[in-house]
Amino acid sequence: MEMIIGGAYQGKSSYAKKQFPDVKWKCGAELTEEELLEAEGVLGFHQYIRKCLKAGADLSGLTEKLAEKNPGVVLVSEEVGYGIVPADAFERQYREAVGRVCTELAGKTSKVTRVVCGIGMVLKND
Repeated sequence: MEMIIGGAYQGKSSYAKKQFPDVKWKCGAELTEEELLEAEGVLGFHQYIRKCLKAGADLSGLTEKLAEKNPGVVLVSEEVGYGIVPADAFERQYREAVGRVCTELAGKTSKVTRVVCGIGMVLKND
């Protein structure tokens, strides 16, 4: 499993597609759990988390499922925890969930790359 993370509009998707030209990319906002567990690459993984939260899904165990059932997936996720804390309770819950899930996943992945201005910086490479 590999993660590519970064702020909004920093070139994560373009970077991922360039690094992995043969991967069939899926959009996180459109995936079911079954599709996520079979995907080669997921753009907008944070949107998958948003969709699950809006549906009232329990995200506990997601990282273990991904690590076990789809260890080769490449996940591209926006870092949503920077900036002003939203007044809306759901938006705060969403930011926390993305941060917690991505933190757990980063501990299980072989490589984590942060993209800033289209430039990838490797944070972890086991």
